[in-house]
Amino acid sequence: QVQLVESGGGLVQAGGSLSVSCAASGRSFSNVVMAWFRQAPGKEREFVGGVNWLGGRTYYADSVKGRFTISRDNAKNTVYLQMNSLKPEDTAVYSCAADIDTSTLISTGIDAYDYWGQGTQVTVSL
Repeated sequence: QVQLVESGGGLVQAGGSLSVSCAASGRSFSNVVMAWFRQAPGKEREFVGGVNWLGGRTYYADSVKGRFTISRDNAKNTVYLQMNSLKPEDTAVYSCAADIDTSTLISTGIDAYDYWGQGTQVTVSL
């Protein structure tokens, strides 16, 4: 059974940094695409960024480009989201997701992803 478990969320002041991680288990993740999404209260879930596990290529939403970085540790089956220069509008529940139908295409739509984590809260205060 595939499981994605996020950790590392919390409260941080604007301008600060925070890292969240997603531990994956239950199958091989060497040929999948992993992504991070976020959902703020009253808003739709939105794509943050993604990585293809095999080659490590990344793609980011414009709203986080240059501030957020996604990386993965193959040995630990873990994907990380490093968030710098955080803004109050980054406040949301952050979830990781896995698309097992592709090893290269990083989709921005939620329907492309087969497995989801439970999410972790990130709150950025003024």
